[in-house]
Amino acid sequence: MTADGDGKEVVFQRVGVDPMDEVLSVLDEAAQWLNTHGISQWPARFEAAWVEEAILRGETWLVTTGDKVAGTVTMDWSDPLWTDADAAGYVHRMAVRRWASGLGVCILDWAADAAQQRAAKYLRLDCVKSNDRLRAYYEARGFAHRGDVPVGGAPGQRLEDGPVTWVSRYELALPRA
Repeated sequence: MTADGDGKEVVFQRVGVDPMDEVLSVLDEAAQWLNTHGISQWPARFEAAWVEEAILRGETWLVTTGDKVAGTVTMDWSDPLWTDADAAGYVHRMAVRRWASGLGVCILDWAADAAQQRAAKYLRLDCVKSNDRLRAYYEARGFAHRGDVPVGGAPGQRLEDGPVTWVSRYELALPRA
């Protein structure tokens, strides 16, 4: 059993297409908070098309605690920002509702476990280069900075064109089983 900081059970439920609105609601709440605080991590609102493919692949999860949706996370198994062939799990679109602040630690632990179960060597993620607070959070959790790279599209997207956003890549070496 996984528990949050208050000792409540934390449940990770794979998302189907039906609860997509709940995923978007969590992402939009987090995006609004970021934008209100001057952080251009994500667009003001997420479009369903931006999350639909990951949901259809079974890579997006809702995180509940106390029978309430507290967050969401997508676990991908490849990412074009990383060109090596090392086996890794990639955390994308991790967000928690404001009332569940602090749940990120639990989500990252779950993601590391999920990656280890697939024999991954690393857990990887990224954030906009200018988000110093989030970068410090990842580094405090043991993630090592692995360089900054440009990506196309609005923050949070991966497009071949559009505006360019610089993101910082982070990697956590996973213990061998």
